[in-house]
Amino acid sequence: MPEAQIPVGTHPALAATARAAARAYGGARGRYTRLELREEVALGADGTPTMRVDRIVEDAILEACAEVGVNLLSEEAGFVDNGSAATLCIDPVDGSANAALGVPLSCYAGALVLDSEPVEALTVWFDTGRAWGARVGEAAAFRTTGRTSLDGASVCLLRPKRGTEEAWMRVANRADRIRVLCTTCLETAFVAEGSVDAFADPGSDTHRLMDLIAALVTVPAAGGVLLDLRGRPLEFDLDLSRRWSGIAAATPELGDELISAILG
Repeated sequence: MPEAQIPVGTHPALAATARAAARAYGGARGRYTRLELREEVALGADGTPTMRVDRIVEDAILEACAEVGVNLLSEEAGFVDNGSAATLCIDPVDGSANAALGVPLSCYAGALVLDSEPVEALTVWFDTGRAWGARVGEAAAFRTTGRTSLDGASVCLLRPKRGTEEAWMRVANRADRIRVLCTTCLETAFVAEGSVDAFADPGSDTHRLMDLIAALVTVPAAGGVLLDLRGRPLEFDLDLSRRWSGIAAATPELGDELISAILG
């Protein structure tokens, strides 16, 4: 794996955990077969199965958090209290199935949380080393496309799930391009940098906090919006049973159009 291209000035805890994650993922790819990496080895704190690739990368992040002295909230380990006022909320491997099978679309994504508020975020694309960093209240170096209309837009969607098929098709029939990449954190980073206009979960309530918290910082810093389909607040919470249907869009207008199209 290439070295992670961490932006200058990134908080040391985010930088250290991202580098540890990238190294661990690269090492796992060299040591295990695809089927071994995909094997479910535990049940995560969020109630979903943990693949071996998730466990390997999260173990490296746990060690890095202990070394730099910050707490951790992760989908596999849950909340780990290292006695700090700062907590990292991290998805160790977003796009786990892609990562396990060698599809080059997976990433580390995390946010630094102080007093229950995310203040800085970092996303690192494992297979390229590219990284997107942002801070609350500061304009990012990258910008969204600025598109305001769903008609003709380029949209990433979660794959259709039972009960969301009609909503999925309402979006697809208005957009110019639809992509299903199976990695929410990367897809929202692509919205932030203007590679696509929007990303949406069309109502499946799939997203956990760590799927969206980096985008909660990064997308607004680039001029876009991050919303929940049903208007639920996106907020830091140790309760990993909470779910959202995330919408990332280049502009508030596009976000509103996506929500209207999905809800019919």
